[in-house]
Amino acid sequence: MSLHSSVAVPIGRRQRRRTETRERIFRAALGLFAEHGFTATTVEEITEAADVGKGTFFNYFRSKEGVLGALAEVQLDKYAHAIQAAESGALTPRQALRELWLRLPEEPGRSQALVRSLMVAFLTNQAVREKMSHSLEHGRGMLASLFTRAQDRGEARCDRGPLELAWAFQRKLLGTVLVWTLGPPAPLKPLLEASFEDFWRGAGNHPSKPKPRLLGTAAGGQSGHTQKGRR
Repeated sequence: MSLHSSVAVPIGRRQRRRTETRERIFRAALGLFAEHGFTATTVEEITEAADVGKGTFFNYFRSKEGVLGALAEVQLDKYAHAIQAAESGALTPRQALRELWLRLPEEPGRSQALVRSLMVAFLTNQAVREKMSHSLEHGRGMLASLFTRAQDRGEARCDRGPLELAWAFQRKLLGTVLVWTLGPPAPLKPLLEASFEDFWRGAGNHPSKPKPRLLGTAAGGQSGHTQKGRR
């Protein structure tokens, strides 16, 4: 997922170069955060890795923390893409939610070290924490609209509000990624796929099935043995 919107909009050559430069700085910064940690990485190191001047960096980002603001933009664009897919009928709401579940961790999920670095930044840097908190809140609102659509289609349970389901979605997904960072090196995607199915067992609408009749049970609910004993 790139920094520009997933909605196709024709752009000129100059704007395309600006987009590519911002993307290059963003990717270089994430790589350094994974290698050295957010706190230890300097703007000078980012510009060197991206092969741009320091002035160019500040044309796109006001600070190092601004790079994580761009990450929030990328995440929100994924929410918007999922809503668009559900509204257009390209995906059912459940399918859109599953795709979103797998796509949200794509950038941080490239490296366990990057996730750990981002967690430290969230916990120790007030500006970063405020950006991420706002992003999560905005995302929950967008998630709630997806869950409303899923409830209308009978895919999601209706005894919990859409916003409550959105909260549960974010908690479960963040917990899955956090657990992954604490374990030995391993691919993230299989864990995400399993955790979504676990989440959906609680969030989905699963009509109760009629209980199978016990073997040897006769009509009327009495076993043949009981009926025989009454003769």
